[in-house]
Amino acid sequence: MLNTLIVGASGYAGVELATYLNRHPHMNITALAVSAQSPDAGKLLSDLHPQLKGIVDLPLQPLSDAAEWADKVDVVFLATAHEVSHDLAPEFLKAGCVVFDLSGAFRVNDDAFYTQYYGFSHQHQDWLDKAVYGLAEWQHDKIKDAELVAVPGCYPTAAQLSLKPLIVAGLLNDAQWPVINATSGVSGAGRKANVGTSFCEVSLQPYGLFNHRHHPEIVAHLGTPVIFTPHLGSFPRGILSTTTCRLKAGVTQQDVADAFHNAYHDKPLVRVYDKGVPALKAVVGLPFCDIGFAMQGEHLIVVAAEDNLLKGASSQAVQCLNIRFGFPETLSLI
Repeated sequence: MLNTLIVGASGYAGVELATYLNRHPHMNITALAVSAQSPDAGKLLSDLHPQLKGIVDLPLQPLSDAAEWADKVDVVFLATAHEVSHDLAPEFLKAGCVVFDLSGAFRVNDDAFYTQYYGFSHQHQDWLDKAVYGLAEWQHDKIKDAELVAVPGCYPTAAQLSLKPLIVAGLLNDAQWPVINATSGVSGAGRKANVGTSFCEVSLQPYGLFNHRHHPEIVAHLGTPVIFTPHLGSFPRGILSTTTCRLKAGVTQQDVADAFHNAYHDKPLVRVYDKGVPALKAVVGLPFCDIGFAMQGEHLIVVAAEDNLLKGASSQAVQCLNIRFGFPETLSLI
């Protein structure tokens, strides 16, 4: 059994982690932690999230000293703010823990990225160099040897799973940038109260135009420029991503289908549709990314659907855990 600590366990991603790890046959949840200043400290996780009553009735312990826990656990999941992960991850790594970080603190190996998009100066270039980007379907071999896995953002997961097969197959016309329009449920903004995401105020609208922090993450890991526009949807959870791109002359529908098949035929958590495109109801509460496409001439539209809290966060983190320790990739997920 691997002893594990979840830091940031009271948030939406944290509670999903607790759910998956509680039923994982090779994991023991040693502790659930929140920041020492959190109003949730001392409460039971199941009091905050009643769906876990009788399932995960563990207290949320205040974390003031990482070293206090580092020697007691093998694995740490950080479902914390970016700056918090930036500070905590090296402490756990120094003690020999394997760390899965759900924040953006180690996703892009570029100092300027953090200054511009996250508002802090990165102090751990050594771990930026060592971190493995945890896009599970595309980073399997690197994840197997990782000490630090930087779990991708929710939008970048859907965007990259949509475009990578086409890029690898050399099907895209580089003269036209792919255009990604994606809509996320309100849970993507986190559990903390906010007027803009309250019931009476939330409304379908774009945000972060040309400056959303997931945009450079997508570009960095795709290796190609894109136009990305995120939208806030008036529903709790899920992401629907629609990507429009231009194909090279002569590319057929079968070429596109083959590209997706070759990429994902042996990847159980990406489901490619033979016909039609996915809807959110097919993936909410599930660890899948569903993908479908439509084509007209040289123009292609790829639609991807995922649960932002699962494939866009917690289930992908557990998927990476399974890969890292040699467990079946879908263990505890489906």
